[in-house]
Amino acid sequence: MSPKTLKHSDYTIGWICALPKEMTAAIAMLDERHESLPAVSGDDNDYQLGEINGLNIIVACLPIGELGPPSAAKVATRIPFSFPNVKFGLMVGIGGGAPSTTHDVRLGDIVVGIPMDTYGGVIQYDFGKTVQEGKFKRTSMLNSPPDNLLAAVARLKARHDLDGSNVPKYLDEALSKFPRLKSTSSHPGLEADVLYKHNYDHPVGTRDCSSCNGSKAVFRKQRASTEPEIFYGTIASASQVMKDGQTREKLRKEYDVLCFEMEAAGLGSFPNLVIRGICDYADSHKNKRWQEYAAAVAAAVPRKGQIKRRYELKHQVKSPPASRPIKHGQ
Repeated sequence: MSPKTLKHSDYTIGWICALPKEMTAAIAMLDERHESLPAVSGDDNDYQLGEINGLNIIVACLPIGELGPPSAAKVATRIPFSFPNVKFGLMVGIGGGAPSTTHDVRLGDIVVGIPMDTYGGVIQYDFGKTVQEGKFKRTSMLNSPPDNLLAAVARLKARHDLDGSNVPKYLDEALSKFPRLKSTSSHPGLEADVLYKHNYDHPVGTRDCSSCNGSKAVFRKQRASTEPEIFYGTIASASQVMKDGQTREKLRKEYDVLCFEMEAAGLGSFPNLVIRGICDYADSHKNKRWQEYAAAVAAAVPRKGQIKRRYELKHQVKSPPASRPIKHGQ
């Protein structure tokens, strides 16, 4: 059966990725992929169109090699040129975890950015000014996600607390549908998750942690399964990669953040929900081994049908009839 061809106005959710591997994970989670639509003047983005739970979604990725808030801002601001009914977005991908005794964040877990205290779900920790005694005062914070998405997240959290999540199920379905992903997006194994003390740096000149001092690893009770835990709280965003354990710890304590990433700060006032799969610990030991798996489990979170129901209830959005394909440009 040929892919559906809809209209630009039929799409209501924007899904933004920073890396091609994140876009791969997003596309793998679509129930259906739709035919591309003609480009619109003023919009240089490239989109994968599709649907989840009957809700029409656009998936956009930052230009390859262009990371950080400015690039994310360009992608987000172009979306309305082509898709006028996209009112909010999902920023889904990978991030560096900030584990603590309170939040046992581990590789392969998921962090969802929600408002905490005075923070709107995401803080930009590298934007501010220096005040007395050399102290840094943060002066930027993203808006909170829209109420309908927060209501959906609240319901998801309640269901996860009672029954666990369906993320492993959705991941298995995606790997079965796209067997080529099994070699990259399967769980790397619990033994591959090692957290080192925040003040122990990776030996200079070594490619992996095979020569790292095992006595500097933090002892944590091994989990009984590989099923990811989902955490809800503050995500820290900046224009540079966080790869220093001591700086990670300082900012974690100051802002009570759960993970670090590089793009969400660029979304500005564009209403969005940020979801991150944990691929490293934001320290000098970081590597790319967990990235594809972390991207896949993060992409599995929007598969929940509550996003559709909450959005349609508030905005009265109706999916177009499946039996009315149209021609390009109509």
